Amino acid sequence: MSGTSEATKAANELSDTGRLDVLVAGAGYVGLASAVALKHARPGLRVAVVDAAPADVWRKDSRASAIAAAASRMLEQLDIWRRVEPHAQAITEMIITDSRTGDPVRPVFLTFDGEIAPGEPFAHMIANRDLNRALRDRAAELGVDIIQGVGVQGFDTDGGGVTVQLADGASLRARLLVAADGVRSKLRDMAGIKTVRWDYGQSGIVCTVAHERPHNGRAVEHFFPAGPFAILPLKGNRSSLVWAERTEEAERLINGDEMIFEAELERRFGLELGEIRVEDKPRAWPLGLTLSRSFVAARVALAGDAAHGIHPIAGQGLNLGLKDVAALAEVIVEADRLGQDIGALDVLERYQQWRRFDTVQMGVTTDILTRLFSNDAAPVRAARDFGLGLVERLPRLKNFFIRQAAGLAGPTPRLLKGEPL
Repeated sequence: MSGTSEATKAANELSDTGRLDVLVAGAGYVGLASAVALKHARPGLRVAVVDAAPADVWRKDSRASAIAAAASRMLEQLDIWRRVEPHAQAITEMIITDSRTGDPVRPVFLTFDGEIAPGEPFAHMIANRDLNRALRDRAAELGVDIIQGVGVQGFDTDGGGVTVQLADGASLRARLLVAADGVRSKLRDMAGIKTVRWDYGQSGIVCTVAHERPHNGRAVEHFFPAGPFAILPLKGNRSSLVWAERTEEAERLINGDEMIFEAELERRFGLELGEIRVEDKPRAWPLGLTLSRSFVAARVALAGDAAHGIHPIAGQGLNLGLKDVAALAEVIVEADRLGQDIGALDVLERYQQWRRFDTVQMGVTTDILTRLFSNDAAPVRAARDFGLGLVERLPRLKNFFIRQAAGLAGPTPRLLKGEPL
């Protein structure tokens, strides 16, 4: 039996059992975490996830992600963190430099200690496939149905719920549809939600490297004229790279000779960790800013990249999405306990009010940082280096930025504080 026919059978069986409470479109981290958070807090809710990607595509994801302390607290509360912690690498230190690739010395302008509290790092690095596996295992334990290989073809809303048509012809009925289908969200377009977006003319090159010497949990972000180059520690003598480069140059490097790529990589990586070796085929994604003008519509809530796509310069993309999960779950669970309609627009507006300002603020911040640091003009470099040095010399200001990076600044949903819903 093919993967598609299996998905069709699963969708039909689910449809036959009656109406769902929540249908999540998208089986990435945000979609799976949304389903787990809701089912964990309210076992009586009927929650399912549908995703257009083939069943095992997540196993082929060689990338890694930074998980902020607040997100770790949420994952611990949802009984997921114990499953990923053995594979996670704590970031014990973060250093920032500002230089050109040809500079013989890269002076350190800013250093962050890696803890927000004794024994609690402000972030961990975790392989994407390990996090996805843990989320899927927990979803299965809670009884969340995951239908893989069939996407959403369309949906119709009415006063009682939303009817979702799947690409294989099956249909599902739910009180709420959560769109977690990525930055190019089809569901967002179907809901008639407009976006503000622009392209930075950069692409993010991602790969994993092995190196001769241990990193000791240190993360490094070099600001080069073409964009930031981040070295993020993984378990063992390995690191994940996020390398922002001008799009035409990124395409040349990705599609060209491997020796040229490795030579350009070594120029940026430096010699501190000894010889390096690329472990997987480098891949590149266009970088831009996408902000949805609304996070909700009738019976629909956007979450994660479907609501906002930002530059990786601050490493907050995934953590913004998990903050959406925590806020949306808290709003829905409270509404359900009060006997309210969890898909009603006035309920969803509470979620939007909670998350939209914070997201726009982060989008604007990363946009300013991207334009400020992807710039080699001497006056601009002098101004930004002065600013980095000022933060380095002011402990209170540095602590503020550490808490921002840890996801603990501003109004924080209960899950991100490690509290149950």
